This record gives sequence, structure tokens and C-alpha cells, in this order.
Amino acid sequence: MGEPRRSTLAMVLLALLTEAPMHPYRMQQVIRERGQDQLVNVAQRNSVYQALDRLVRDGLARPAATAREAGRPERTVYEVTDEGAATFRRWLTEMLPAPAREFPEFPAALAFLAPLPPAEVKALLEKRIEAQEARLTIIREQAPPGMPRLFLIEDEYRAAMLTAEIAWLRGVVKDLETGAFTWDLALIQQTLAAFASAG
Repeated sequence: MGEPRRSTLAMVLLALLTEAPMHPYRMQQVIRERGQDQLVNVAQRNSVYQALDRLVRDGLARPAATAREAGRPERTVYEVTDEGAATFRRWLTEMLPAPAREFPEFPAALAFLAPLPPAEVKALLEKRIEAQEARLTIIREQAPPGMPRLFLIEDEYRAAMLTAEIAWLRGVVKDLETGAFTWDLALIQQTLAAFASAG
């Protein structure tokens, strides 16, 4: 069997199982309770079950027991295997130092601003500032008082990235407002012609 496929959700599930055996529904609850649904997409309950099935197939987790709560169907409780614990640690030591090749939508959208007029781009980026400020407020408000930094470090990172993005967006919006950053069809055509001939 080859190297198990690494994913953020698989890593989060292994981390939870390293803490204690639990059933998939509880995993999804814990992810939401801790605000880790900002790190992984668990909007569809099926995503947890599918990721867990893959961990079991790869020998990283296994069914440990079945549990029945009053008025609830029987649930399978899973636990991490020795191979799962070792893989979790290896993934962590690989993910921390090396930036992943990620393909977020926003930089792709920025690369193709030209068809939109500057005034529309300004309005759209102002909306993004509002949305990112709201996200930043949620992150800052959800931290329980007295919680050690170790358990908030991912939120600290997300807050720093959002703060940097908001500052950058405000600069771009200001430049669009003052005309320091602008474009029109003539500029686009001149640039395309100049760089086509340079190639």
C-alpha cells in the first residue's frame, strides 16, 4: 500500500482520534465547537464519513466499539492506529515547514480585473473588506478568556492573515479612489501589444 493521501480534514480527524476515540458525528460536533470548521469544510456531514472511511482503508484508524445513546441509533466509535499516530506526526512535520501549493480563488480573480471598470472593482473590494472585517471580529470574539495560546495559534495566524489582507485591500481601494491605480481599454491594448512584440 502506498503513502496515504494527505488532506487537511484527514489530519484534523486523526488529531481528534489521537485525543480520544469517538464516533463521526461527535467529531463533526467537536470541529464546530472549536471553530475548526474555518480550517476544514464539514458543512456536509458526509465529508467526515468519507474522510474517515479513507483513514480506515489506509489503516490509520479502525472501529473500536459501538455505542448506543438513549433514543439514538447505534454508532461506531473509531480510534487511531499506531500507523495513524505516526502518519499524523509525519504530516505535521511536513506541513509546518513547507508551503503547500494552494490555488485560492481571490488571486485568480485579481489576475483578471481588466474586463471590469475600476469603479466596479473598487465597490467589489469594499464589500470584501466588510466581509473580511466581519470574519476577523468573529475570530477575535470566539477565543475563550484565559485559553492558552497553544490552543488558539491557528486563529492567531488567520487573524494576522486577515489583518494583512484588509490593510492591503484598503490601500488598493484608496489607489482606485485617487486614480493612482486605474486602467482603460487603451492601456490594456497598448500593454498587450508591447508585451506581445517583446516575446
